[in-house]
Amino acid sequence: MQYPKIPLAQTIVLLCKAKNIQHIVISPGSRNAPVTIGFTHDDYFTCYSIVDERCAAFFALGIAQRIQKPVAIVCSSGSALLNYYPAIAEAYYSHIPVVVLSADRPKHLIDIGDGQTINQRDVYKNHIIYTANLSSQMDAEFKNRDEDEPAILKTLENKLERFLGRKQELQQENETEINKALNKALSKRGPVHINMPFHEPLYELTDTLSVNPKIIDFEKRASKVDDFVYNECLDLWNSAAKKMVLVGVNPPNEIEQKWLDELVKDNSVIVFTETTSNIHNPGFFNSIDTMIAPLEDEDFKALQPDILLTFGGLVVSKKIKAFLRSYQPKQHWHIDRDYANDTFFCLEKHIETTPNNFFETFLPQITHFVKSDYKATWELIRTHRKDKHKDYINEIPFSDFLVFDALFKSLPQHISLQLGNSSTIRYAQLFDIHKSIDVFCNRGTSGIDGSTSTAIGCAVSHEQQTVFITGDLSFFYDSNALWNNYIPNNFRIIIINNQGGGIFRILPGNKDSENFEKFFETKHDLTAKQLATMFGFQYLTASNAVQLKNKLKDFYKESNQPKILEIFTPRTLNDDVLLNYFKYIK
Repeated sequence: MQYPKIPLAQTIVLLCKAKNIQHIVISPGSRNAPVTIGFTHDDYFTCYSIVDERCAAFFALGIAQRIQKPVAIVCSSGSALLNYYPAIAEAYYSHIPVVVLSADRPKHLIDIGDGQTINQRDVYKNHIIYTANLSSQMDAEFKNRDEDEPAILKTLENKLERFLGRKQELQQENETEINKALNKALSKRGPVHINMPFHEPLYELTDTLSVNPKIIDFEKRASKVDDFVYNECLDLWNSAAKKMVLVGVNPPNEIEQKWLDELVKDNSVIVFTETTSNIHNPGFFNSIDTMIAPLEDEDFKALQPDILLTFGGLVVSKKIKAFLRSYQPKQHWHIDRDYANDTFFCLEKHIETTPNNFFETFLPQITHFVKSDYKATWELIRTHRKDKHKDYINEIPFSDFLVFDALFKSLPQHISLQLGNSSTIRYAQLFDIHKSIDVFCNRGTSGIDGSTSTAIGCAVSHEQQTVFITGDLSFFYDSNALWNNYIPNNFRIIIINNQGGGIFRILPGNKDSENFEKFFETKHDLTAKQLATMFGFQYLTASNAVQLKNKLKDFYKESNQPKILEIFTPRTLNDDVLLNYFKYIK
């Protein structure tokens, strides 16, 4: 097997292999050639070539999001790594392990006026869990080139000895830093940045390795919580008549079902979940906005919990956040091994363990259930809301709301569902979804950028079909995602095209002014037809309920091309249909 000749490149590749980082997403360049050569010459790695670095980073994020393991992205120097930034911020706030491997010039070539020589050190410092700024072995040669060296060092023999010693020191320092960075990605669930200075020549190969890097295993922290924490929680839990469990973004199959089933046995507990929670039980309240939106002050006081228990990532529903900030629980506990957000400004306890570990210890110690009608009261309201929801569907015209109802009823079981942000994820909150469907959405920063790239990364990482539902602006924003040679034939994109940023029509503002249409809603007449042709997708359209029903019949079936279904809805009607929904179900 052939290797890059540069020792630092060999070290990077060998340590990634030792840490079982198998997926490598490479954007072409020259300065990153040494590691590109190393990864692509080793059959252990699955390598992808994606030109647009912004798309490449979100593509890698989609793989990591699906497989729950680190994925590496490799780029050249200069502006290339800046294009990674949106995905790095998303990975940071969503706790997804992405390893940035950015090539760089050696230190003495930075800030001398050459192209693509920006200062790359600590470039992601506010949105990264670890940065390793490595050294080129050429740095050893330039370390002490001043004129006032002691005379003893001016002999060739002593200079060579010092140079070789410094090279070995730099190698050991680099190995330590690389190990630290990769271990952080593995243990802390987040993005790390390894900045790699390479000197020319960049393309030389060798048949033998010149390094044997030390592999430092990360220390697995025990997720043990002190008994007094459990005892304190149990005392409070057993005396509270109103307890709310709220689950944010959660990977599929993360929580043991037996603990979820145990929670619903308690009449003093209600469990609110979101589409992205990926947990299911008939007793859960899975459409928060449908429950919360029609409430008035007296109802909010009745719903206000004594204890709020949260786990999982960020919460989508603005309504539940507004409610819990205004009607705060006496106690808010968050369960997570590493992170706890004070989303509702009343966090009392960060329980530093996994939900499974917590429930395994906590729930069996609950010896009696406090008498309460908390759950029963809200179950009656939920039943009423569901009946009104069905009635509303039968009354409304063709619109975004009706489209989402049809889509969620049509989805095959046992698929991965990727959802775009903005209107898409918010509409999704209002509909039931089958428990066999794994749901993903970039809710770390909640931006519309990169959703398509993320969905494609998810699609290539496993054989299960991936369906991506997105709005028009989000799709066109990330259209370079389709410039990708890895899209499987079973990948499906559904675009809800309402000719602009539909969510802005729901927000306060003068919706009928030219200023609004141009600068907020960004009205347009674009379609995905030409993009579908250019990138080899089968293209279908629908603009009414009958067409949609007919197109969905075969849309998910096997084919020799990936497919795009573009659904055109009435731009000026959608907001009224949605806003009237919350009035109707009251």
